[in-house]
Amino acid sequence: MVINMGKKTEELYTKRFEKHFDELRWLYMELYDNGSMFAELCDRMKAFYEERIEALKKLDCEREKRPDWYKKNDMLGMMFYIDNFAGNMKGVASKLDYLEKCHVNYVHLMPFLDTPKGRSDGGYAVSDFRKVQEKLGTMEDLEALTAACHRKNINVCMDFVMNHTSEDHEWAKKARRGDGEYMSRYFFYNNREIPDAYEKTVPQVFPTTAPGNFTWLPEIGHYVMTSFYPYQWDLNYQNPRVFNEMMYNFLYLANRGIDIIRIDAVPYIWKELGTQCRNLKQVHTIVRMMRMIAEIVCPGILLLGEVVMEPEKVVPYFGTVDKPECHMLYNVTTMATTWHTVATRDTRLLKRQLDIVNNLPKEYVFLNYLRCHDDIGWGLDYATLMTEGFGERSHKQYLNDYFQGYAGESVSRGELYNADPITGDARFCGTTASMCGIEKAGFEQDEQAMERAIQMDVMLHAYMFMQSGIPVLYSGDEIGQVNDYTYKEDPDKVQDSRYLHRGAMNWKLAENITDDKTVEGRMFKRLGRLEEIRKSEKVFMTDADTWTMETGDNSVLGIGRAYGKETLLGLFNFSEYNKTARISDEEAAYTDLLSGKMLKAGAVELPPYGFLYLKKA
Repeated sequence: MVINMGKKTEELYTKRFEKHFDELRWLYMELYDNGSMFAELCDRMKAFYEERIEALKKLDCEREKRPDWYKKNDMLGMMFYIDNFAGNMKGVASKLDYLEKCHVNYVHLMPFLDTPKGRSDGGYAVSDFRKVQEKLGTMEDLEALTAACHRKNINVCMDFVMNHTSEDHEWAKKARRGDGEYMSRYFFYNNREIPDAYEKTVPQVFPTTAPGNFTWLPEIGHYVMTSFYPYQWDLNYQNPRVFNEMMYNFLYLANRGIDIIRIDAVPYIWKELGTQCRNLKQVHTIVRMMRMIAEIVCPGILLLGEVVMEPEKVVPYFGTVDKPECHMLYNVTTMATTWHTVATRDTRLLKRQLDIVNNLPKEYVFLNYLRCHDDIGWGLDYATLMTEGFGERSHKQYLNDYFQGYAGESVSRGELYNADPITGDARFCGTTASMCGIEKAGFEQDEQAMERAIQMDVMLHAYMFMQSGIPVLYSGDEIGQVNDYTYKEDPDKVQDSRYLHRGAMNWKLAENITDDKTVEGRMFKRLGRLEEIRKSEKVFMTDADTWTMETGDNSVLGIGRAYGKETLLGLFNFSEYNKTARISDEEAAYTDLLSGKMLKAGAVELPPYGFLYLKKA
């Protein structure tokens, strides 16, 4: 239903539009040189603003007045698949009280738009950007869910898959029938000449399970570009119709009450022959235009970029202070390095990477996590590791062996994904709890091992909370949920070991969160205490000063945070042995926020996988 704008809201829209018009037009014309398509975009933007309900417009205005609203120390995220978490969207709405108990105020709903059964890539092969998967509900259910979340001050994030569509999308179906208008929305070639030219410079995303970047369609006698899987056709953003239509989908979804739009596979969006088709300057033009379109129509939303590179290399996706792009980016490399640190008990590489992030401008906000829906790729800083005696191939082999439980006195359990016997590359799958030993200890009924596994799990979360940025939990981690091997019984999932850590939430076990005698109760209580500390201490603000410290032991990581006159030091033992760390400020006194005990600087004792939150007196 279209709502006519009153004079006040029309003036507000005009003010926002005029603020960005010159730059938006300049960038659009530079990219497309098509005035009529730009005029259409402007008309549709206003129409989407008119359709935006008053409650969302009010939220937009509130957030415009507080542009740093998402940078507070109370932000805590959780990500989950809707069906795994609660069956469908109505089920999620019924679990909001549980999310409140978890102190969560930001939920990332994993892909829920319509996808073909058996060819969905976990929901990232979208066949309709304006339809919810039937098993999960309807668009009306989504609107009801986002409204219910807003009443509890919970923000909602969703994936926006811009790089490609499913081969079952309406555009792809018409293209497959030879409709030139729709073929031009993808990359079609009737012989191998241009595809072969692309293959010379474009890396393969999945060389084992989906080799090559093109798929042959015999029924039409053409190749189509498919960077990820054969059923995911890359969109051609050199066509302004593609950009416009995808922006209309973006605004449509924003108007359903979404607060954070996660842009999937951002670096891949623009393709150009003779390049790697990664991180091209036109990608930044598109993201910048997207940011401005949002600030005109729905300024209350945030853009979250999925850019899988080292922190210093993802920085361009934040844009500049004057011309910002993404509000937030994932800290992928630090996540992988964290698990390297677990396997080696050596914090030196992790410390270097944290120093890089800590030295970036405080305006940059990273999302930090231990585990997510995806596998772990070992994209580490091997140039540095080689100076410390690590070889790239041998170390990747060690990490995969370690986390499968085969090496290094490991207690981890998990499986490989996309293992390539020729290159030795592989990615790893498993839940946080299973990687910390909770699965193994439970299977062996070893209570001493279980306590140590829980301690390691909690220590890793405590360390993650100390990082610069916003922490995000993966659903089930709050109760120590382990790997789910039942995916092997599902013919649609058995070939994809990532489903090992995408198991359904075990609500029967979640009933134990108040029972300290259970694994679930112990995990939930300890994480809850950390979350309460984080919400109550200003040093956890996103823009706090953050640094690493020398501790005198490579197994112990030291992190400091300061905000105003308050200082907090964190010490984290990444080994299974008792350790002594040193705090250099010999005159200072500290309060351990977990135990309430006072201690002086100097030598500090840490048990296996122990940690301390020390507030300076």
